[in-house]
Amino acid sequence: MAKKETQEKFKTMIGGQALIEGIMMMGPEKIATVVRTKEELKVKIEDRKPIPRFSVKKIPFLRGVFNFCASMKVGVTSLMYSAEFFGEDEEEEAGEQSKFDAWLEKKLSSEKAKNTVITVAVLIGILFSVGLFFVLPSLIGSFINRFITDNEFVRNLLEGIVRIAIFLGYLFLTGRMKDMKRTYGYHGAEHKTIRCYEARLPLTVENVRKQTRLHPRCGTSFLFVVIILSILVFSVASILLAPITPTFESGILNALVRVALKLLLLPIVVCLSYELNRVVGRYDNWFTRALSAPGMWLQHLTTNEPDDSMIEVAITALTEVLPKEEGTDQW
Repeated sequence: MAKKETQEKFKTMIGGQALIEGIMMMGPEKIATVVRTKEELKVKIEDRKPIPRFSVKKIPFLRGVFNFCASMKVGVTSLMYSAEFFGEDEEEEAGEQSKFDAWLEKKLSSEKAKNTVITVAVLIGILFSVGLFFVLPSLIGSFINRFITDNEFVRNLLEGIVRIAIFLGYLFLTGRMKDMKRTYGYHGAEHKTIRCYEARLPLTVENVRKQTRLHPRCGTSFLFVVIILSILVFSVASILLAPITPTFESGILNALVRVALKLLLLPIVVCLSYELNRVVGRYDNWFTRALSAPGMWLQHLTTNEPDDSMIEVAITALTEVLPKEEGTDQW
């Protein structure tokens, strides 16, 4: 049975991410990464660099790409930090360092090696997401559409259906993985704790447990908005740009041209999705609830009810990033 949602008193800009046996919370001033090991809670606190008052990173409809990349970097960094505690046992059992790690430490300083790995991981993550949810559906849609119609709208609609099917399949399959079930539990704890804080209730395990594990500003909802908006943007752009889009006799070349066009349009989709996500996160009315409903439903696949130990981790992480001046984290 779904938890009854407590009425929000205000909306915070604090957000987080589930990790390996831990949670990262990002506030306006600090980033906290909390990991539960066999012995204790490991807490890592970092200060956030303030964005200059006049910066391109604050311009509406441009800030989306910058914020997306920054969030990816913070997320990967935190994930690698949490993984360190659960890789130590394997290294001790193996009794020696891997050749790759030894090579990195020899060629690069420890800090440079870490930054290199993080940068590569972020790039791989972006390329994997783009390839799985955009390039692959475009190629599949182009292939299937050869036997149906040359109508551009139908073609983009078909690709959109394939894209949604892959996305839902990905969420369903990852949710059935044993290790991911615990990660999704931490994801639920993150949402519940933020809900409790937004309701202005004391951050206790009992209060947090009563909250819903769904939240409108979840990354799952954001990705789903990206996918839905991509169908609209790609359809309109394909029709408008059709007169100047090169065509070839080869179906493969035409498909590659369409994929390249979609990749060029992807930053626009991300920026629009970011702005829409801000509107949904800031306002609560019938319109924003309707917009957030599909993404909220999907969170049933990416969040699980947490146990008390997970909630304790989330409370610790959130407490560490609360601003010095109360209310300055309002969305």
